[in-house]
Amino acid sequence: MKIINVALIALLLTTSPLFAADTLSGKIVNVSDGDTVTLLVNNTETFKVRLSEIDAPEKSQAWGNKAKQALTMLVATKNVTVLSSGKDRYGRILGTLFLNERNINKLMVQNGDAWAYTKYVTDHEYFRLQDQAKNSQIGLWSMDENQIIPPWEWRQNAKSKKTK
Repeated sequence: MKIINVALIALLLTTSPLFAADTLSGKIVNVSDGDTVTLLVNNTETFKVRLSEIDAPEKSQAWGNKAKQALTMLVATKNVTVLSSGKDRYGRILGTLFLNERNINKLMVQNGDAWAYTKYVTDHEYFRLQDQAKNSQIGLWSMDENQIIPPWEWRQNAKSKKTK
């Protein structure tokens, strides 16, 4: 019985796209918002992917639709690679999206379509890219100052308004 279990586990680890060296490759079939996509792998399995280290404005927030449009223009219907760093509390894959070796997560921040997600950044280049976008007043940084609210603060404000 143990031999069968070990063989089954070994088979799953070598054939499942989730365990292939933490890398998935496939086609983007949906862009939910500025930091979440759906990846189709092997034309059979779909995975929700939350772009790690960034946070884009919510769809109902200022610049939210533009962030979604920006990500759509970059990756929709394209074949990409996702370097996974685990899963979030909603079961989505956390990952860095690459299109022809271009880091799409960083590009979203560089273009002013997302923030460096302060709480989760491990690569400090995200902060440098955000500062460049902010100093150049591109993307969301071109909006009126009172509209520029980090998504994590905006969500917290929306949550506290609901409980009142």
